[in-house]
Amino acid sequence: MTELPSPASLAADLCDLLDIEELDTDLYRGKRGRDGFGRVFGGQVIAQALQAAQRSTDAHKIAHSLHANFMRPGNEDFTILYRVVRDFEGKSFATRRVIAMQKGQPILTLTCSLQTPEDGLHHQDTMPDVPGPESLQSDTELRAEMANRVPERFRRSFLKPRPIEIRPVSPRSWLDPVKSAPRQQSWFRICSAIGDDPALHRAILAYASDMSLLGTGTLPHGINWLTPNLQTASLDHALWLHEPFRADQWLLYACDSPWAGHARSFNRGQIFAQDGRLVASVAQEGLMRLRE
Repeated sequence: MTELPSPASLAADLCDLLDIEELDTDLYRGKRGRDGFGRVFGGQVIAQALQAAQRSTDAHKIAHSLHANFMRPGNEDFTILYRVVRDFEGKSFATRRVIAMQKGQPILTLTCSLQTPEDGLHHQDTMPDVPGPESLQSDTELRAEMANRVPERFRRSFLKPRPIEIRPVSPRSWLDPVKSAPRQQSWFRICSAIGDDPALHRAILAYASDMSLLGTGTLPHGINWLTPNLQTASLDHALWLHEPFRADQWLLYACDSPWAGHARSFNRGQIFAQDGRLVASVAQEGLMRLRE
């Protein structure tokens, strides 16, 4: 039996994946993922592009929002280059535009705004009243319990150890999906403690924010990614970073999908720290197509 990687090694691999290489001024190369599924996870491209934007400005300016558009699926067989355009550099704010390129073609464009920290008026939504992560099973445990019923062609990806630990508040049934309200909540964190670099913690949250969100739109229709004729993909992704946080401590991801139609699904998310602070907000439109 193949020995499973430890949580520490999974976390270290993700941190290494997001440690992009500077090739020249405002030109970076992202490391290739090792998932082995052919298609690059969208959260990886978002996080690496965010890292490129963060490394192109003064350290005292902090990323507070990003907007990304996916154009082509990334291919794991090739590296991704990130070209940064410095659109604006002010005293309080800076704006960066990042183009992710693979084999000469853009696969994603991202705009990022960064701000010098300052105080201001404050209000926020209240954190949902849900059970804490300590009382919930992990997604890995839930998947293992039903693995023998998963079609063999999906089993490897279904059971693959992941660096982001997820504990759903109300676990969905992967094998017997039923129609339900387009809302779901889950706790998540990187699976082992990492260092104190705030930029890395922001990149990890950006990576994880592409998980759970798109599936929210499938809930009212009683389908999921095991549905044979379902095609899904992220089309665009927006993330606002409100407050400091640690990605190696539990965060609650509360998602809802207020609309779907015309082969697209619109999804929203709020991310809370365990102390109740709203640390980030997310919005995404994704492809949700049932093929004939």
